[in-house]
Amino acid sequence: MPNKIKNDKQTTIKAPIVEALKTAYSNPTYQFHIPGHTKGLGTLPDFRNLVGKKALTVDTTDEFDNLGTLTPATGPIKEAQILAAEAFGAAKTFFLLNGSTIGNLAIAMGLTKKGQKVIVNRNCHRSILTGLIISGAQPLWIIPEKLDDWGLWGNVDAKCVEKLLEENSDVSMVWITNPTYEGVVSDIAAIAKVCKKYNVPLIVDEAHGCLWNFNEKLPQTSLKLGADIVVHSLHKTGGSMSQSSMLHISEGSKINADDVERALMLLHTTSPSLMLLGSLDAARANLQSERGQKQLSRAIANAKYLRSEIDKMKTIHQLKSGFGFKTDVTKVFIKADGLSGKRLESILEIDFGIEVESASDIGVLILCNIGNKRSDFEYLVKCLNKIDSHDYKDIYYLENKKHMPMLTPIIKKSLRDAYFSPKEVVPTKEAVGRLSGEVVAECPPGISILLPGELITEAHLPYLTDYKEIEVLI
Repeated sequence: MPNKIKNDKQTTIKAPIVEALKTAYSNPTYQFHIPGHTKGLGTLPDFRNLVGKKALTVDTTDEFDNLGTLTPATGPIKEAQILAAEAFGAAKTFFLLNGSTIGNLAIAMGLTKKGQKVIVNRNCHRSILTGLIISGAQPLWIIPEKLDDWGLWGNVDAKCVEKLLEENSDVSMVWITNPTYEGVVSDIAAIAKVCKKYNVPLIVDEAHGCLWNFNEKLPQTSLKLGADIVVHSLHKTGGSMSQSSMLHISEGSKINADDVERALMLLHTTSPSLMLLGSLDAARANLQSERGQKQLSRAIANAKYLRSEIDKMKTIHQLKSGFGFKTDVTKVFIKADGLSGKRLESILEIDFGIEVESASDIGVLILCNIGNKRSDFEYLVKCLNKIDSHDYKDIYYLENKKHMPMLTPIIKKSLRDAYFSPKEVVPTKEAVGRLSGEVVAECPPGISILLPGELITEAHLPYLTDYKEIEVLI
């Protein structure tokens, strides 16, 4: 009988990795294998006291204590991946370490080749670009709508995808980011319809949408809308530990899952952390449990409460669904009249002890997480009301610095060829007119400022004030 954990109502929810770790902890052995800290005894006592002896005791890797292996998946890990596929509506699910980055690298490495064309949106995560550098595939850029009043990228239009497919008969795949970091949602159903018309697979980096399949008030997951592969960052909003993500192959996908798995075997560590894998198993089980469902419903209610309170304010505004796009209610992007996003972020942090997800030139992003309480949002609203009624002076614009890359790249050389070309390092101001030799991208949100082979212009300089030097092609 499969291992199980119990939620608050005694309803059984399976979590095989969690159960295997519990069994290993309850049946200690003499350890003559990695990790060398040997259940915490070989590490700094201050660190052991900080994280706890129990955490270090279960910090083991695969192949020990009957925990199974990651690639290829066996034992409790394989069982956990099957349960995750069922929960997310996929035909097959792979657990990822090193975040969704490793999933994007595996997609590029396993499914694209040198010279192949891949349709990619300009505001993709830097890991997609890294994957294309590895494979040598050539991006065809979709430039999404710009939400100029908010300083953000908007949704991807299916008509733009179709235009590129009409003009390029040799496209190997379409690779879309949805939602954007700030929660802007594209019409994936329409994009999937176009991809099926032209018989090309659709890959969706849905890193920030891992909660969508667990509540009807959230957008529909791309797994149900026609995508062939979907990547989810469970560690971002789903409740797992940092670096842990999932890659899903959809039912009826054109993709050969073995090609993805072979790439993951090349890229993944051979000593995967069972703590991180267990946290993925636990996050999925929690989201399926009655407790997790209540947490998610509360997160949505908290988001609606915050949005309704912001609508009452005079100088603070929230990004809402607009013409052609929708938004994820749990991602609240706000701006304040007369304040830059970075200034608003510093006021919230320094004056009120509030840390937001990120800040851009215009506003800040607030995540309404499943672990937040209503009292957290009541305090946030109280602080925003103080900002709304007081005259905070914005000095940030005087620094002539920008944070959200909104430029259309001028590519003069392929990503891979440029990355492996001879390079030199020059002062940033002297780099104008040269070709970039590196990926420059600030996280968050991980959107590239410069790509290898991109022409550096004066317009890039406000985004590069923290860089004294830039790597350029000789």
